[in-house]
Amino acid sequence: MKLTKALMTTSALTLAGTVVWAGGHMADEMTIVSWGGAYSASQQAAYHDPYMAANPGVTIINDESSSEGIAKMRAMNEAGNITWDLVDLEAADAIRACDEGLAIEVDHDADLAAAPDGTSASNDFGDMIVSDCFIPQIVFSTTFGYRTDMVPAGVAPPTGACDVFDLETYPGKRALNRNPIANMEWALLCDGVAYEDIYDLLETDAGQQQAFAKLDTIKDETIWWTAGAETPQLLADGEIFMGSTYNGRLFSLIAEQGQPVGMAWDWQMFDLDGWVIPAGLSDERLARVMDYVNFATDTQRLADQAKYISYGPARMSSAPLVSTHATLGIDMAPHMPTEPGNAENTFVNNYEWWADYRDDLDAKFQSWLAQ
Repeated sequence: MKLTKALMTTSALTLAGTVVWAGGHMADEMTIVSWGGAYSASQQAAYHDPYMAANPGVTIINDESSSEGIAKMRAMNEAGNITWDLVDLEAADAIRACDEGLAIEVDHDADLAAAPDGTSASNDFGDMIVSDCFIPQIVFSTTFGYRTDMVPAGVAPPTGACDVFDLETYPGKRALNRNPIANMEWALLCDGVAYEDIYDLLETDAGQQQAFAKLDTIKDETIWWTAGAETPQLLADGEIFMGSTYNGRLFSLIAEQGQPVGMAWDWQMFDLDGWVIPAGLSDERLARVMDYVNFATDTQRLADQAKYISYGPARMSSAPLVSTHATLGIDMAPHMPTEPGNAENTFVNNYEWWADYRDDLDAKFQSWLAQ
């Protein structure tokens, strides 16, 4: 269902890049679902607070359940009780939500603001639009942080994902996400599989068993996290030597908190994050959500988020506006995952592949963890 059809009763008009809603009312409250921690704080500062300031009487409620986004959207849809208004999802999950009818399609050019020079939203976002339901926000990476004061004497610091499998050189506990994405790819890559062959191999039982066998080598030394805040806390407490998490979380730990932590960028996993709008919202709620996303995804707002966290904005027109951190005053460009010095070897998440195989590999991964 195209958004323009879904909203006919609210008479949506787009004037000079601003959505104006006529013949209906907008809800005065939104529940926006995201990931918590430094990321939600950056959204609060760049999007939520300015939007509420421009719209007195509107309240935004933050929910930090994005890690369970698909499962909860399925449950709400089955129950016919949609309590979320806008959901932040990674690209693969956004594709699944769209394919399953859990999220509505949008007309990116009609419903989102054009770039300042008049470039349409669809051209400004370009390849970042991976689904008709997906409204891109950021490019981020899952990468590794390590305790600089726990690097063994006379040993060079770790540089990337494959060092997590080297218990001899870098002893100590690890932390990895409790789901297959990135872990399966890194396991094959670090077991000698060529980058270009990984997804073809991972479709086979033999490839999956090879990945699990590699992960077996560090399973007993690994703490499995489910929330992005866990690895930074484990690093800050000195409970692990090395762990994966989102690069923006590590930036906050290092630059804002001053913890003795270093970045290991090699084979960081690039991914996209953005909004999806749940199917089944009332006209009033849908009108408010569309007004918000038009505001929150314009060129300036996406650039503003990069003042608070080291994620690259998804609009091409936003990139030149990225400057310094809002409170630290440091140049943010060197901390972005797309900075050339950080991106010599990068792994681009095949989100379309994961949209097809995620449920099956989720089940196998959880079964492997329980063994």
